[in-house]
Amino acid sequence: MYFIRRPFRFLRGLVFSISAVGTFAGHHADAAEVTLSAPEADAELSETLTLSSSVFEAQARGLDTVQELLAASLSDYRTMVQVLYDAGHFSPVVNIRIDGREAALIQPLKPPSRIDKIEISVKPGPKFTFGRAVLAPLPESSDIEVPETYAAGQTATSGAIRDAARAGRQAWRNAGHAKVRIGERDITADHLRARLDSEIRLAPGPKLRFGKMFIEGETDVSEKAIRAIAGFPEGEDFHPDSVTRIGTRLRRTGTFSSVTVREAQQANPDGTLNLITGVEDLPKRRLTFGAELSSADGLELTGSWMHRNLFGNAEKLRFEARLSGIGANSDLDGRIALRLDRPATLGPDDNTFYLLELERLDEEHYTATRGLGSIGVRRVFSDRLIGEAGFGFEVIDATDVFGERRFKYMVGQVRAEYERRNNRVSATDGYYIDARLRPFVGLNGSKSGAKLSADLRGYQKLAADDKLVVAARIQLGSLIGPSIRETSPTLLFFSGGAGSVRGQEYQSLGVPVGGGTAGGRGYLALSGELRGKVTEKISLVGFYDIGFIDADAFISSKSEQHSGAGLGLRYDIAGIGPIRLDLAHPIGGTGDGLQFYIGIGQAF
Repeated sequence: MYFIRRPFRFLRGLVFSISAVGTFAGHHADAAEVTLSAPEADAELSETLTLSSSVFEAQARGLDTVQELLAASLSDYRTMVQVLYDAGHFSPVVNIRIDGREAALIQPLKPPSRIDKIEISVKPGPKFTFGRAVLAPLPESSDIEVPETYAAGQTATSGAIRDAARAGRQAWRNAGHAKVRIGERDITADHLRARLDSEIRLAPGPKLRFGKMFIEGETDVSEKAIRAIAGFPEGEDFHPDSVTRIGTRLRRTGTFSSVTVREAQQANPDGTLNLITGVEDLPKRRLTFGAELSSADGLELTGSWMHRNLFGNAEKLRFEARLSGIGANSDLDGRIALRLDRPATLGPDDNTFYLLELERLDEEHYTATRGLGSIGVRRVFSDRLIGEAGFGFEVIDATDVFGERRFKYMVGQVRAEYERRNNRVSATDGYYIDARLRPFVGLNGSKSGAKLSADLRGYQKLAADDKLVVAARIQLGSLIGPSIRETSPTLLFFSGGAGSVRGQEYQSLGVPVGGGTAGGRGYLALSGELRGKVTEKISLVGFYDIGFIDADAFISSKSEQHSGAGLGLRYDIAGIGPIRLDLAHPIGGTGDGLQFYIGIGQAF
């Protein structure tokens, strides 16, 4: 029986040999032949060994001097053994021969004049299983479980040992022991029975509480505001999630270019632990712009100007402008909005916002000018869930099939957003939910009611490496209360265009009323896409959209409907997302020939 204490220690001699290779003179070896033989290894392990090999990497990169190839060969002893340990083979034999000589026996100061052939031979030996797998002590109550791979009878791998040690340390930190450390690791290899006994001892140290938070870095944000935003839990029991939340809250303001939160090296004598928070400011102002082109709707230009840290408390003032319908048959649409966000006004996860908005709409079936002023609160419940609640006043002058009218409302809005996509810009997995309730109370003769809407999106990979993805979207809407005639057209639903049914003109589908068309009280749009990667940058998309509008608050078999289908091209630009080109043709309803759409990002 053989005993190995800390089995990686014997590799240190190889590290010294590798470092000594740097003294060689450089001689070119031309194109050396490199082979790897591992007859006892399965295909997956053989591939891993080849991909991990420094010799094969050197060959692929065109490194051909004696110095480079010998250094790579010596490095591969350690690499191959580590790969085999990670796969559960703890009695491997690795030979690396340079023109028939074992590389490890070549004197670093007397290298060969040339290298013609490098032969790597690997005998993995048997796979080891865990005999004993001990991780102790552990806290009595813990939300961290020991990995299933670290258990008696499981394949013994160095990765399983590392994962177990990491899980044990995390369990103690979650229990308030911030300075837990890994103690002794006793590993015994029984080569005759291919068994590995592992015992990991943890030294949890004392349970700690949060002490003081110290702030450092170049910033114009007041220290009082930083402390309020961070929500530092002074005096509470230590938990690593609290440390993470501090950084997340500060980054969420959009004021700082970098945020670091680190624990003090030593705990205080009173059982508390201080944190040091470092922040650096972003430039105070930012200007952005965007554009989207549609054959039916013309060119739409958007822009925004933002001022960060307006009053020294990480406030954010944002001015937005939109101009659309450029080059289209209808008149221009426009919108300007001013929004001020003030963080941590009601708590570290709550923002207060103030909004002023003025908009001119010249749509297919109505024109309107609207103004809105509101105040609201935005709450971040978790990394996945946010909510908003607002209250304000809205005035609308509209002209539609019912003539020219004015509406005045006292409006509220409640919104919930749940994010489970793996990527906001171009998702390949997960789902997204955006649900809104907008109650309104009519003033000066306007009628009261409520508008409900929801946007549901889902994504599923059908092939490895995200090469084939199916994406689906459901949009729902319902207006409860007043009739179509008694409601502002800006509150009613229309279908058609890039945001609902591609191939149909923007907001072309509504409800027939007295020789004209009005918006509906019920709305449903369904969209499906099949996205396939052609190269790392280029993707092709096939899609189908269908939309329904109804005079009642809910969709029925008698609802008005139209649909469209087409093909799209995506070109991915790092840091921006995919550039989108969609060509769509109407299938039924109000269509008027082939439509195209150009924009940034996926359609949904």
